[in-house]
Amino acid sequence: MSIATTIECVDVTWNPITGCDEISLGCLNCYAKKMSKRLFMMNQPKYANNFKLTLHEYELNKPYSWKKHRVILVNSMSDIFHEKVPLDFLLSIFHTMNNTSHTYLLLTKRIERIIELDSLLPWSRNIWIGVTIEHNKFIQRAEILKQSRAYHKFITFEPLLSDIDVFETNGIDWIIAGGESGHNSRLMEESWIRNIRDICILNNVPFFFKQWSGNGKKKVGRILDGKYWNEIPKFN
Repeated sequence: MSIATTIECVDVTWNPITGCDEISLGCLNCYAKKMSKRLFMMNQPKYANNFKLTLHEYELNKPYSWKKHRVILVNSMSDIFHEKVPLDFLLSIFHTMNNTSHTYLLLTKRIERIIELDSLLPWSRNIWIGVTIEHNKFIQRAEILKQSRAYHKFITFEPLLSDIDVFETNGIDWIIAGGESGHNSRLMEESWIRNIRDICILNNVPFFFKQWSGNGKKKVGRILDGKYWNEIPKFN
């Protein structure tokens, strides 16, 4: 089962791992936790453990069945670098990514584990590794990300919960930003998103704006200063 996605820059999600644990400010209103609870209540077998971290070995070969090239968000319902994910299972995921021609987007808050395992991971050019930075206090995650041997790196400032200081974009290939969605979403100031957008323009880094904070993307919209910011790098 792959989760349908409304993310404009992604074709499909692939979840060989589900479940996670809160480690950061951005986890408070985690959409994956809410969706897992809903699927658990619907008696979906894959979510029988609700949001407890669970490995799904039968999912490892799924991308081989997709013949047409796809941009795949890996583990939208978990964190691929969660400390409870065994190295051998992580390497199995990488084996699938290495041997298929899709573009894979990996996103984590656990950036330190990437560096811990980096020399053991077979980074092929179709794998993009990204880090979530939801608050200025975590801006150092960007510098840690740059230490990885991965060919392509990106940052997602989402849910954006503070203004972000000027940061170095060298070594960063793409930046995504957006407000928090859903009920009880926390406020994102317009100036915060403009600051990130302007840094991207100044440094010629593709910028993708996902949405303003609020309940319902269609309702809150994603227009910034009169236009959609849908800049996507050339994959592969």
